[in-house]
Amino acid sequence: PITIGALTLSEYAPKSIHAIMPFEGADGLCPPPGQTHQSGQTLTIWAGHRLALMLNAEEIPQNAAVSDQSDAWAVFDLSGPGIETALARLCPVDTRPAQFPTGQTARTLLGHMNASLTRMSDDTIRIMMFRSMAKTAVHDLTRAMEHAQR
Repeated sequence: PITIGALTLSEYAPKSIHAIMPFEGADGLCPPPGQTHQSGQTLTIWAGHRLALMLNAEEIPQNAAVSDQSDAWAVFDLSGPGIETALARLCPVDTRPAQFPTGQTARTLLGHMNASLTRMSDDTIRIMMFRSMAKTAVHDLTRAMEHAQR
């Protein structure tokens, strides 16, 4: 973990990440656009048209095309008061709680990288990106955290 002032960036290591693409007629597997669904330990994150990412899947859906993506993603939690100020330096999404409440998710840019942001609580946003960009993401987020604390 990296802590700068009141902000902490830490790795989140889900036990699994699966991409699911429901077959025709299998409505309800994907949350609505921009939303998530929590069931037990399984968090399902909207990721695009008829596409969702399941973290910590307790059951794999049988009525969907499923791909294990566990090794493809880097997952971080940015937490603490002022996370919105840090993210505003890198991301075009308004992440203030009034506009981006708990359970809200967005596919967006983080600097020059594609990312998924999900509000986990009032003071935590989960950031997912391709694993190949993890080192750059940590660098960019650390600099944004430093600027947010000024």
